[in-house]
Amino acid sequence: MYDVCNDSLVPEFWSGKYHGRRIAVLQHSDGWLVYLDHVLQHNLVFATAGHARQWLMKRIDQQFARDYQAALAL
Repeated sequence: MYDVCNDSLVPEFWSGKYHGRRIAVLQHSDGWLVYLDHVLQHNLVFATAGHARQWLMKRIDQQFARDYQAALAL
């Protein structure tokens, strides 16, 4: 798995870059919110920061795979 470094200094907020995309998670009263390229991903709340980061990374990996397959089809 690709490692992501935390750019934040506060425990309730985590941010970094993954494959050139900005990802962040923010602790909210209901759980952890996720941001991709500074945009809140609506209707998603995770129990832990780790689960939130994993979801973001998986989403980026899936998009990368789709883009790669599309490029091969050209």
